[in-house]
Parts: sequence; structure tokens; C-alpha cells
Amino acid sequence: MISTKGRYALRLMIDIATYSNGTPVTLKDVSSRQNISIKYLEQVVSLLTKGQLLVSVRGNNGGYILSRRVESYTAYDILSVAEGTLAPISCLQTEVNLCPRVEDCSTIDFWKGYYDVIKDYTKGVSLLDLVEKEKERNGFDYSI
Repeated sequence: MISTKGRYALRLMIDIATYSNGTPVTLKDVSSRQNISIKYLEQVVSLLTKGQLLVSVRGNNGGYILSRRVESYTAYDILSVAEGTLAPISCLQTEVNLCPRVEDCSTIDFWKGYYDVIKDYTKGVSLLDLVEKEKERNGFDYSI
């Protein structure tokens, strides 16, 4: 199950990508738009900054900006940083399965397949896709 941190990480990244326009976005503004406490956003932004998905900009006009182009992020990138792993079971959390029953496990192939579906789907959704859906949902004007 995706935690609140994971859900908020996606919302935070969408908000920053939507409202940045090349300038830093403050947590106060994100908090107001997303109805998430600044305290909780601070925890999430810390993970995303350590995971090099965001850059912190200090000073009067400080805030947070994306560390790379919006289309290069996937939902998988964001959720993996926020959650640590998207593995549905503990024995799939590491590259090498350390479970002593892996060779005799009657369900391991099911869980691997399930995990592959999760990875494929989340890797196939870009932050740009999510931003475009957000703009459609909120009636952003695309005209220049």
C-alpha cells in the first residue's frame, strides 16, 4: 500500500512542476493549494531533495524547483524515493531475494509478476503526464 508520504510526494511534485515556471515554489504555496500541512511537506520535501528529485533554493525568493526536466521523471522515481520500495512483499525489496524459502515458495512467481505490473505501470507514467492531467482537471488555459 502506498503511504501518505508517497501520495503527498506525487502531489508535491505535480504542484511544483505546474506552478514553478522556472522559479522556486514555496512550501507555503504548495500547502495552501494542496491542503497539506507545511510540517508534513517538510518531511516529504526532505526525502525528495535527498533523492535528488528537487533542489532547494535559499533566500528571499527561495523554495523548491525540479532538479531536471519534468518529462524525465516517472511516478516510479517519485514513489520509490518516498516509499523506499514498491515491492508488495519483503522478500522482493532487494535485488537478491534473501528469503530462505524462495526456492520452495509456491507464490513467489505470482508476487514477482504483481511487482512487475506495478513497476511497468509507474515507470510508464511521467510527471509531465500527471501535470497535463492536473491542468485539464483544473481548467488551465493553454493559450499563449
